[in-house]
This record gives sequence, C-alpha cells and structure tokens, in this order.
Amino acid sequence: MHSAVRARNLAMLRRIPYFGIKYMSSGPKIAVVLSGNGVYDGTEIHEACATLSHLTREGAEPLCYAPDVNQMHVVNHFKGEPAENESRNVLIESARIARGNIKPLSELKVAELDGIVFPGGFGAAKNLSDFAVNGDACKLNPDVSQVIEQFHASKKPIALCCIAPVLAASAIKGVTITLGKTDDGSGKWPHAGAIDAAKKMGANMEMKGVMEACVDKKNLIVTSPAFMYDGKFHEIYDGIGVMIKALIALVRK
Repeated sequence: MHSAVRARNLAMLRRIPYFGIKYMSSGPKIAVVLSGNGVYDGTEIHEACATLSHLTREGAEPLCYAPDVNQMHVVNHFKGEPAENESRNVLIESARIARGNIKPLSELKVAELDGIVFPGGFGAAKNLSDFAVNGDACKLNPDVSQVIEQFHASKKPIALCCIAPVLAASAIKGVTITLGKTDDGSGKWPHAGAIDAAKKMGANMEMKGVMEACVDKKNLIVTSPAFMYDGKFHEIYDGIGVMIKALIALVRK
C-alpha cells in the first residue's frame, strides 16, 4: 500500500465513530499488541478476546497497539490459502478486534504502561517478525524489537502466548519460555517444531500444558501455549487466564 493511500485510510479510520475498548480504570495499564485480524495472517482472534476479557476481569485497562505496516500476505481463511493480488494493513485490520480504539505501535510509550501482552496467531510470525520464513534466524519488526527491549530494560512484565513467545526468544537471550510440548503421543501438539527453533535462538524451554503458564521471574516473562495445543475454545480461554493472572501478579509486586 502506498504511503498516501495508507495515510488516507488511517485518517478515515480516525474519523469513523466507534464504540471502542475504552475503560476508566485505576488499575494497571496493559498494552496489547495485535498483528492483524485472523489466525493465518494476523492475530488469533480468540486469543485476543481472551486476553482482553481476562485483563478487564483482573481490573486492568487494556490499550491496543499494532504496527502500521502491510501484512506479509493475505490468507483467504475459507479456502486456507493466500489471496492473490490482495494487500492489507496490520494496523487497520487489528482495529477490527480493538473496536477501532487502537494506536500505531510506534506511538507506544513504555513509561505510561505497566505491562504488555502479545497474543498469538501467525501474524506474530509473519507481521511482527519473519519467523514464519526464517525460523531461528528471524528478525523482529523494528517497533516490536524496541518495545520488548524497553519493557525488559524497565523491568516491566511481558506476556506472550501461542507462537508469540518466539519474539521474546529473539529479543531476550537466555529467556525461559513455553511453546507447549513436544509430541506426547496425543497428536495435540502439531506445532512442536517451533520449540527446536526457539532453543537454537538461545531460549530455555519449559514443557507446559494448555492450562498452564511458564513464569520467568528473572526476566519477568510469562508465556502460555494457547493454540499451540489443538484444544477446545474454553481450554485456550482458561489457559490465557492463567497467563494474565501471572502477568498481573508480577505487575502488582
């Protein structure tokens, strides 16, 4: 998308009346970084919704951000294949989940926030990084890299679920994370290959089930498998709840 077209679309987005995610809360302010809208080319919507719901249940105020970049590609979710000659903007697509109340990731100010969450979906591996293409040699989107490094340096907790923990593996050497489990014979862990890639990136791995979270107390990183496990919606929802509880506990320490 050309810069002029992007600017026009963003201006239009800001003019549209919305009933967005707005809360008046004295609780912790937690950034939620989205990567588009849809599991195969953006944010996994159920993970995003679970994240937002559990944050407000814990008394926190979620503030949504996304990078203002084009998606790696657009996937037709009905056919399960890339849509030819189609381009979408990550920020504009993410605004669908945020009900319009979202800012470019470049505008995030770490000093104004208490923590940050990265839901999963292939957008984390395609739009927030190029992990889907380059695996353990991946690079992060510059804004994503800067935000993670700043939160880590400020000793403010970071939560990531599903495939998103590879972002922490890339940015924070020696971090301890979970990407679920290797094959346990159940056939429920179809993405276990990501574990080997994260190990090559220098991450320490913990095998965790869908209803569990890994807490790296040294680095203040909380991770949970979410849809790395081929589970039911309520299992994913409840597992993310465990992650968010652990995140908020670190914030309030």
